[in-house]
Amino acid sequence: MAEVVLREVMKNYGAIYAVNNVSFTVADGEFVALVGPSGCGKTTTLNLIAGLIPMSGGDIEIGDRLVNDLDPKDRDIAMVFQNYALYPNKTVFANLAFPLQMRKLAKPDIEAKVQAAAKVLDITNLLERKPRELSGGQQQRVALGRALVRDPRAFLMDEPLSNLDAKLRVQMRSEIKRFHQDLNATIVYVTHDQLEAVTMADKMAVMNGGLLQQYDTPANVFAHPLNMFVASFVGSPAMSLIPLEAAGDALRSPEGWELPLSPANVRKAAQSSTKSIVLGARHSTLTLHRSAAPGAVPGKVYTVEPTGDITFAQVFINGAVVNISVDPSVIIRPDEMVWIEFDQDRMHLFDAATTMALQAA
Repeated sequence: MAEVVLREVMKNYGAIYAVNNVSFTVADGEFVALVGPSGCGKTTTLNLIAGLIPMSGGDIEIGDRLVNDLDPKDRDIAMVFQNYALYPNKTVFANLAFPLQMRKLAKPDIEAKVQAAAKVLDITNLLERKPRELSGGQQQRVALGRALVRDPRAFLMDEPLSNLDAKLRVQMRSEIKRFHQDLNATIVYVTHDQLEAVTMADKMAVMNGGLLQQYDTPANVFAHPLNMFVASFVGSPAMSLIPLEAAGDALRSPEGWELPLSPANVRKAAQSSTKSIVLGARHSTLTLHRSAAPGAVPGKVYTVEPTGDITFAQVFINGAVVNISVDPSVIIRPDEMVWIEFDQDRMHLFDAATTMALQAA
């Protein structure tokens, strides 16, 4: 396998930049997920790495080679697509063997590589079947196998699980994660589902508007989002964001209440370019009270969503919808008044003007 390096990569169509000055490094054997909403530039970035579309600027290296001007077939990469792209009239064996036949490998070598890939992916018993005789998950394994037999320097995967049902997606997430661990494969994986990225990837590249918003481990992206977009995109449910105003050692609401801040959060708030500050908090860091409590702010329950082992409540606070998780034994009802307490050590403050996270001086 090999590392993949992007340096100030750009792709524009006239005045529109689909990918704008994107730089990151995928280490040898690392699993990196490109995540973001539709139109953010993640698939375009993958296609640029693959050489399927020409770059407008920047450099891409795969291993120790600059591949800017190389055709896709010369980049020593393998792609796995969401539609599997299997030949319907060929057996699984023939589908796996096809890329090797194109390389004119000897028949014994083809047989050995196909059998080895089938063993890794547990599809040896499927080799004589046609794709139409396989389930979606089995077809996806075959698509992975066809990439694996090529022994590429990197695997590029474009939303490979999007055509599967919810239960099968969970199963295939585990399969691909194990595939990566067993082979120590270098993988660049595109998905709009941030849960896939969080559960499988070593690193996440969060994109929006063609720009790289944050590149870090899933744990760090979740715990320390660099801006409001990342905070609101990563996490399920997303981080709640409440617009407020700095007032000395507190945050003030237009509704009239104040939320006292810890000394560390006072220092963060002081770094804002304006008095307008957005308070961010994840559902698990909030405590719901049925009556007024010190440091808690008033809210009104909008909806209640029992999920079995946890209940989510959406609460209006200063016009923002705030997600809170409570034990299923806690019975709350829509339109009920509640008071919400914030964990000062796990809340986030953002500059409303720049949208960037505020750090204590």
